[in-house]
Order: sequence, then C-alpha cells, then structure tokens
Amino acid sequence: MKTPYAAAAEHSRRAAAARLFLALWPNDDERAALATFCADAEWPPGCSPVRSERLHLTLHFIGALERSRLSEVSAGLELVFSPFRIGFSPAELWPRGLLVLPAKALPAELVRLHTLLADALYRLRLPVEKRRFRPHVTLARRAPAVMLAKEAAPMDWQINDYALVESLLGGAGGYRMVRRYAARLAATSDG
Repeated sequence: MKTPYAAAAEHSRRAAAARLFLALWPNDDERAALATFCADAEWPPGCSPVRSERLHLTLHFIGALERSRLSEVSAGLELVFSPFRIGFSPAELWPRGLLVLPAKALPAELVRLHTLLADALYRLRLPVEKRRFRPHVTLARRAPAVMLAKEAAPMDWQINDYALVESLLGGAGGYRMVRRYAARLAATSDG
C-alpha cells in the first residue's frame, strides 16, 4: 500500500509528464461513418469497442515527455507535407483480439509523412518504434468473436493534417489535442 507521501509523489511525477502520440484524425463525416458501422456490430461480452471520439490512425507513439519540453517538441514536429487520401480495407481481426480497419495500401505521401516524422523525433532525441508501420484504425479490443452486421463500405479519409495528441490517464481517460499541423506545400522558386 502506498503511503500518502508516495501517492502524492507519483501524482506529481505523472502531472509533470505528458503521454504523447502522433496521429491522423478522421473528420466529422468519416467519424460518423465509422460510428455507424460500429453501432451495427454485435459486441461479445468483455469486448471493448473504441468510442467514436477516440478513433484515429497512429503515426508514431512518443510516450512520456516532460511538460517542460512540450513547446520545443511541438515546434520540432511541424513539417511540410501535401494532402493525400488513404483508403481502408474491410475490418480484420488481428492477434490478441484487436478488430482493426487496415489501410488498403500505403500512399506515397503517408509513407513520406511517417518517415519525416520519424526523422523529426530522432532530431528531438525521442524514441521511434522499430516495428514495421502497419497503418490501421483500431475499432475494438478483446473482440475475438465479434459479429459484424455488414461489411463496411469502402472508406477513404482525406488527410489535410496530423495531430500531436496527449493520452490522458486515470478517471475517464481520453485524448487532448495538443496541436494540429495543417498540410502545406513546400515553397517553390520560379527563378
């Protein structure tokens, strides 16, 4: 059992750090289409469907970052990239009961954005996952026997930005947008 002093120290340590990740976020129409698809599923007992406001595609998980570095990291993750579309395949069951909507293919702009962000994380002396990038949207956890009422209609997202997001711990949890980065093209010279 933690002493009151140890519990207060743990709370203070957690408050001094933000748990961060970079993600693509669906727009309202895309989110509504996903929510409708999920609402039609028969979720088995113990299954944890992801709430619609939390649906996203993770680009990079950063982990705990001292809040004193938040401004520096936020500025260092701003990149020049072009808007693009990403299409999704029908839902699949992945190991450990993850129900996901995988990307149909890897658009060149998505690969480029993922790589540029990895380079930015290295420059900021932050960790970069070594696992192969498998873009997907997690629809549910602990879903080994989910019954989908129908196959999702082919879905595409229009990507006009990416986000730096804080994962909130405790209580209701949830996510807080730290910053959104809009697509912008590199300046060209007509010289």
